[in-house]
Amino acid sequence: QVQLVESGGGLVQAGGTLRLSCVISGNIFRINTMGWYRLAPGNRRDMVATFNTGGRTNYADAVRGRFTVSIDHAKNTMYLEMNTLKPEDTAVYLCNGDLLSSDMIRHIVWGQGTQVTVSS
Repeated sequence: QVQLVESGGGLVQAGGTLRLSCVISGNIFRINTMGWYRLAPGNRRDMVATFNTGGRTNYADAVRGRFTVSIDHAKNTMYLEMNTLKPEDTAVYLCNGDLLSSDMIRHIVWGQGTQVTVSS
């Protein structure tokens, strides 16, 4: 009933910019938390940027000042604008949401992932 669909990944040169999108499919009553993660070596899911229950943003130290997370509630879409990309940003990026649907069911869901590759 509730799904996350990611897009925007690709190949970019170091110093470049990408914007990732995560669209919520389904009728949502409330976003509890939502954010972006990336797969680290060993398939660890490392936090990149998130919204907590109060709407405050949190950023990993490695991306703070370069990445910006935002939500357009009218479009049910979360974005991650990535500036000054570095080769170490190369990863599969995952969208995550803790969502309450309109029928009051809690959904904790992950997107399928989108590949970001930053060349030297």
